[in-house]
Formats: sequence, C-alpha cells, structure tokens
Amino acid sequence: MVRRDRLRRMREWWVQVGLLAVPLLAAYLHIPPPQLSPALHSWKSSGKFFTYKGLRIFYQDSVGVVGSPEIVVLLHGFPTSSIWEGLTLRFHRVIALDFLGFGFSDKPRPHHYSIFEQASIVEALLRHLGLQNRRINLLSHDYGDIVAQELLYRFKQNRSGRLTIKSLCLSNGGIFPETHRPLLLQKLLKDGGMLSPILTRLMNFFVFSRGLTPVFGPYTRPSESELWDMWAGIRNNDGNLVIDSLLQYINQRKKFRRRWVGALASVSIPIHFIYGPLDPVNPYPEFLELYRKTLPRSTVSILDDHISHYPQLEDPMGFLNAYMGFINSF
Repeated sequence: MVRRDRLRRMREWWVQVGLLAVPLLAAYLHIPPPQLSPALHSWKSSGKFFTYKGLRIFYQDSVGVVGSPEIVVLLHGFPTSSIWEGLTLRFHRVIALDFLGFGFSDKPRPHHYSIFEQASIVEALLRHLGLQNRRINLLSHDYGDIVAQELLYRFKQNRSGRLTIKSLCLSNGGIFPETHRPLLLQKLLKDGGMLSPILTRLMNFFVFSRGLTPVFGPYTRPSESELWDMWAGIRNNDGNLVIDSLLQYINQRKKFRRRWVGALASVSIPIHFIYGPLDPVNPYPEFLELYRKTLPRSTVSILDDHISHYPQLEDPMGFLNAYMGFINSF
C-alpha cells in the first residue's frame, strides 16, 4: 500500500513537472533569432543574392587590383558562413558565398543537402558572374574543403561547363574520413535519427558556444560578440533546424572517399594546405602524416603550435602570409 501511494505521488509529481515544462519549452522554442550586429548587417547589406533552382544564395564579389587577371573564390567551413580576408591587394576579384543552408542563404527544409549540390551552386554562381571560362583559385576551409574536392573531381573529368581551377589551397578540413574526429554534438546530430530534430530545436547559444569554443586554440578563442555573430548566422532563416541535414556531409565523405581523395591525389595543379596543428578535429600528427603520404607533391604551411581548427580566424596574418607565399610561388 505504501509503495502504491509512493508511485502515485511520483506520477503526480511528473505530471506537474510536465505541465510546467510544456509552456516553458513552447516559449523557448519560439524565441526569435538574435538581432544582427552592425558588422553582420553591413556585411549582408554589401552583398548580393542570386537564384539557384528557386533558392536564394548570398554572395560577396569584391573588385580589387586593377589590371590583374587573378580571381579567388572562398569556400567556407562549418558552422561559419562566408570567410573574408584582405585579399583584394593581390587579386582582381575576391568572391565568397554562403552555401545553401548557411549564413544568409536559403535554408530549405526538408531538403537533401549534399556536397554535389553545393559544388553545382559554386559553378552556377561563376556562370552568373560571367566567369565560367576564367581560371579560378580556390581557397577553402573545413566543409569547403570537401566542396573543393568535388569541384576538383569535375575539373579533372574535363567536362564542359565545369570550373577551370588554377590552384587550390585547403585548410583544416577532414578530407580523410579515417583521421577526422567530429565533435560529440556533430555525432549526435548526424546519427540521431528521430532525436536529431528535437536536438536542433533545443540547441541554444549556450550549447553552441560551449561546443565550439574548445575547437579554438587556448589563446585565440573568439569573443562572446564574435560567437553571437556566428550564432546569429546560424539562427538566420531558422538554420539551426537544418544542422542535422547539413552534417550528412560527414557520411557522404565516407561514401565518396575514393572519388574525392582520388581527385586530390591525381591532379597536377598547385595544391597547398594551411594547417593549425592543435586541431582536435583533424589531429596532429595523424592527419599531417596521411596528407603528406597521399599528396607528396602538395606544399604545407604549419602555423604556430597554439593555432587550432580555425586558422583564418585565429591567426589571420599568419594565414594570409602562408596563402600569399603559396600564390606567389607559381
């Protein structure tokens, strides 16, 4: 009898907790995205959109050195959107885009996000800008490395309408599935099944910032305002609800390893890798040993020991100098 009363009281307690939690959870899930900072608002205002199969893709196109024929296209990583460095002193055109599902670009759902589609979007953007017949330098990071590998594969096939790639510079991307160590949250989201949509809705700034900060070096972590800018980019157009779909690229990378790693290993264009060696996602020395074994002709720049997964943010001058050294070497 005592046990029965105890079970009844426990059930009543859980019911009360549930009744209290439901409105709180409902209110939480409808919290609007954070306001864009002045810097993010300026970035968006200075950019443009083009349409790919009915979807709006955000991009920046900056004209730099007059008389130079050089063009560089920046391919960003996860979860950041467009990356932008002081490249206009060297290149005539500096172009960056937010991939579908990122930043200010559309984030449709449900949608099958794939590296193949993102590569096609890059090709479509260059056609839109009238640059489809120009030789392009690619500068990529993380997720963008995989998109670059697919573009490289298409370039190798020499199919009409594909990008003509002059050079490729990669940075801190998991181009080898066997040396890639995704974050715990990434594992949960990409393989969570029915749990993934719940996790994406429950994700907030606290969870995001605590998960991302350890991927930076101990002396180069972003400020809270910078983290809020990243989070605002994700929350824009309810992007937090498509993170699990975007993360399927990790599974795609395993499935198409031969295609994408083979493309890197078999082309003759100049290839370079800028590496932050403290990266827990692509750890030293395992990643670098495999890279040098697979791509013996590629050059490598290793930044300071405390630089981690986001070298372009953690050491922008070192990153820029490494890239300029590569570009000026051929």
